[in-house]
Amino acid sequence: MVKGFPLIIQNLLSSDLIKKTILSLALLLPLNSVFAEDCHDLILFNATIIDGSGSPSFKGDLAIKDDRISALGDLAEQCAKERKDVNGKVLAPGFINMLSWATESLIIDGRALSDIRQGVTLEVMGEGWSMGPLNESMKKDMVSSQDLVQQIPWTTLDEYLQFLEDKGVAVNVASFVGATTIRMHELGQTNRAPNADELKRMKALTRQAMEEGALGLGSSLIYAPAFYAKTEELIELAKVVGEYGGMYISHMRSEGNKIEAAVEELIRISKEGKLPAEIYHLKFGGKQNWHKFDKVIAMIDKARSEGHRITTDMYTYTAGATGLDAAMPPWVQEGGLESWINRLKDPVIRPKIITAMKEDSNDWENLYYSAGADKVILNQFRNPELQIHTGKTLSQLAKELGKSPEETAIDLVIEDNSRVGAIYFLMSEENVKRQIKLPYMSFGSDGSALAPEAPFLSSNPHPRSYGNVARLLGKYVREEKVISLEEAVKKLTSLPASNLGIKNRGSLTVGYFADIVLFDPETIADKATFSKPHQLSVGVSDVWVNGKQALKDAKSTEVMAGKVVRGPGFVAKNN
Repeated sequence: MVKGFPLIIQNLLSSDLIKKTILSLALLLPLNSVFAEDCHDLILFNATIIDGSGSPSFKGDLAIKDDRISALGDLAEQCAKERKDVNGKVLAPGFINMLSWATESLIIDGRALSDIRQGVTLEVMGEGWSMGPLNESMKKDMVSSQDLVQQIPWTTLDEYLQFLEDKGVAVNVASFVGATTIRMHELGQTNRAPNADELKRMKALTRQAMEEGALGLGSSLIYAPAFYAKTEELIELAKVVGEYGGMYISHMRSEGNKIEAAVEELIRISKEGKLPAEIYHLKFGGKQNWHKFDKVIAMIDKARSEGHRITTDMYTYTAGATGLDAAMPPWVQEGGLESWINRLKDPVIRPKIITAMKEDSNDWENLYYSAGADKVILNQFRNPELQIHTGKTLSQLAKELGKSPEETAIDLVIEDNSRVGAIYFLMSEENVKRQIKLPYMSFGSDGSALAPEAPFLSSNPHPRSYGNVARLLGKYVREEKVISLEEAVKKLTSLPASNLGIKNRGSLTVGYFADIVLFDPETIADKATFSKPHQLSVGVSDVWVNGKQALKDAKSTEVMAGKVVRGPGFVAKNN
């Protein structure tokens, strides 16, 4: 009997006729309306769907339940707790930032605003340097070398990533383990090969990182101390990664004068390590090297035709950003920042450094020579007294001080007690467009995830941190029609996800994680410039990360639903 009903009603409900009638009516109703728990959480309807496969767009609806995509197609008759008319805008998988330096910025501000406003839902970190494994000496050096992070409660790479998730981040995070980090853990910043015991420990650290969920091994070989690693050392670490199905990524030993040799080295590491490899931010630095495009691409294509999965990524600008360390030979920097500065002060060594800076070289990557002092913009200082020079070119400041550009660069490193951030104009616009067309090209900002507010306003970052994806979709897709919108979305989603071995992300597919971006292809655009970089991109209105809305009407919801995305070698811990 049903409590609270009059007796006559209870008798009616118990009759066979009424029972049959109720059952018949129930069968005529949509199942989802009878069982509310089977309703979708949200249906986005009237959308232009670009699913990430490269196939043509289509009109349809998409449903989310919990953290997954629960339905796709015509969902007009399906039950949902909430429905949103997206008015024909594009729904696409969340974009993957294939090369992110949000390692520190996410600790300060987990909103990742500069990236989430471009539809980025996954930050991939670990180009050469990763946030683990660390020893106490490395922790001390990290704290002393920057101003944003003053405490490092983690030691392993896994602990760092879990630290971000526990603290709260709006985007998903993943990382390679840095070959530089592994080397520094055992060798510090010395210029020598590891002995047998040291190499054994380096391989063990690599194995540990892979089982913690690292995506693979990352190197950045133009910088000291990464520069000191020989090919054979990298191959030995790569072999470990290959056992776990990971990949090798590299800021190669040269992107200019010796780019062909650098590509050969990467292909060799891929072959002997038995793992796929990706060239990080492929570029041809220096006008004298722009013509090498065809030869290098032919090398990559040949390796691919032989069964070796070689891929590339890039940022959509003709300038790169690094530090004044890229203007000075690696031998000056052996031993770390303090040793470097002591050599800069040495009256015997200083002239030798100046001479090296002025000369083209095949022994190291001299970005200063390739760009020229008038095309090097100073963009980041630690010393507040030097921040008045932010945005000046090296030649401009040198003229103001009455010094040579070389002397100015040396003195800035000494006075700032840092590498000093610098932007180098090195590449050709024609090559940028040709690279975008490559079928195996994906995209990475090579920048932090920032916000146009303190504490990030003390420097002028490269505009790629605010505009890399939006610039691709606005300038190169809509305005210049270099590639189609569908192809661009594929290069931002399923292509990098497949390369990284990430499952259940990178595509609008039922059962996949609900990492979704809603944008207007007619208005998406980058606004950041080299002179005014702290400007958010426009055109992306809404973003969902793991089914939770991170961006609504182009404003952060401050919902921190980002998760750690682990690589193919991950071994779950037994609790």
